[in-house]
Amino acid sequence: MKVNRNFDNLVPNYLFADVARKTNEFAAAHPEKEIIKLGIGDVTLPLAPIVVEAMKKGCEDLKYKETFKGYPEYEGYDFVREAVSGYYKRFGVSVAPDEIFVSDGAKSDCGNLPDIFSQDNTVLVTDPVYPVYVDANLMAGRKIIYASSNRDNHFLAMPDESVKADIIYLCSPNNPTGAVYSAEQLKEWIDYAADNNAIILYDAAYEAFIEDDSPRSIFAVEGARECAIELCSLSKTAGFTGTRCGYTVIPKELKRDGHSLHALWYRRQATKFNGVSWPVQCAAAEVFSNEGLRQIQENLNYYKKNAKIISNALDELGIYYTGGKNAPYIWLKCPNNMGSWEFFDYLLQNAAVVGTPGEGFGENGKGYFRLTSFGDRDKTVDAVGRIKNLLQNIVSI
Repeated sequence: MKVNRNFDNLVPNYLFADVARKTNEFAAAHPEKEIIKLGIGDVTLPLAPIVVEAMKKGCEDLKYKETFKGYPEYEGYDFVREAVSGYYKRFGVSVAPDEIFVSDGAKSDCGNLPDIFSQDNTVLVTDPVYPVYVDANLMAGRKIIYASSNRDNHFLAMPDESVKADIIYLCSPNNPTGAVYSAEQLKEWIDYAADNNAIILYDAAYEAFIEDDSPRSIFAVEGARECAIELCSLSKTAGFTGTRCGYTVIPKELKRDGHSLHALWYRRQATKFNGVSWPVQCAAAEVFSNEGLRQIQENLNYYKKNAKIISNALDELGIYYTGGKNAPYIWLKCPNNMGSWEFFDYLLQNAAVVGTPGEGFGENGKGYFRLTSFGDRDKTVDAVGRIKNLLQNIVSI
């Protein structure tokens, strides 16, 4: 018996496991200190009341033979897909209900969608990068190439015509950098994909944070339906990080190598995925009702305010950053040319504040640091005060 030796190509520990280990060691050594975590992007506000009531109703349905539900449909119940389709229409994008697959979150589909593509394909990711895009393809033995996101291009990598790629991962608003592509920039990527007969896997998990005219869907840009698959999640939109629900859009006309990608993904899901539970799908559909959207917007505004509090402090300190607007992440340059892990330790030891070292997101993350706006308001204000007190006399960028 042999194991999958492609796992040898992974870094030994997942980034957030190392963050947790260091945090726990500090907590054990300093039980008197209150640690504030602005690192992992988990939400802290509860689900919207209308969503909870819908989930309770869904659970109640399971008590009675007449309304009991067993295995869900692989692509999701029609009423959920229709609700998602209606949501797209609110910002001017046409997506048919039968092009939507309900999932247990964007992370799973980001890692699983390459199942329908050959292992011989070359994968392009932007650096810094959400680790799942890389790890899932390393596990499968694919070649990975990197497009550089850096301060010179405002952490928005653009295509290089001299480079050939088959699968392209884009995330906007970006995790970890918070940078957002314009329609014109996305059009360049779409044209590049068309020229290379490539597929874009577009992660729109944070689209609900966009406040300006930046595209909330890649399908708002001409040509995307011929080259893109879009993934989205209710984790940050509606607080479903623990509840688990998202959706993936595959246009019916999207084909490669003589095959419908929509049909291939349906076949894959029918084999490896048993769908999302009835109560969760009931809750998810209610997210997109008029009242549901109003209630989840209150939570989104709360997190946006947290982002503003953090970014205002960085402005005062004169620290370069991206994100903070249109995104829940703030990506900052470590002061005094500190390394990412060096700054992590400095902040933890001297302010008891936890963030995420940018180095864990790729080569271009070295010397950068990610903070999130998903924390409690009072704790966010406290953490920002600690950071300002610690850095105001030493910052030199």
